[in-house]
Amino acid sequence: MRKSVVVMLALALLIVSAPAAVVYASGDADMGKDSGTKAMAAIGALIGIGIAALGTGIGQGIGLSKACEGVARNPGASGKITTTLIVGLAMIESLCIYAFLLSLGVLINQKMFF
Repeated sequence: MRKSVVVMLALALLIVSAPAAVVYASGDADMGKDSGTKAMAAIGALIGIGIAALGTGIGQGIGLSKACEGVARNPGASGKITTTLIVGLAMIESLCIYAFLLSLGVLINQKMFF
């Protein structure tokens, strides 16, 4: 199972990076509109924000489940656990916001947005 996931991810990376390699090999110094650079930037931005959202979602789910377990074991400490959970979730969410801003920066740099 794990080996097939790694193979599928490697093939997806190869498929996504092939157009950029062709443009680089052709020596197109202009990197104009016909080269697919904008399409590759858009795909990269979408993949980046997707991976960031997936990772933060998993992290938030694990954090919430552990907080619920902690409150179930010691209901008296629920106030401290809740405060720590909210701070932790805010830090996790800030990573996804940072990835969103980077993806937005890539799109703005390619003049695809604004």
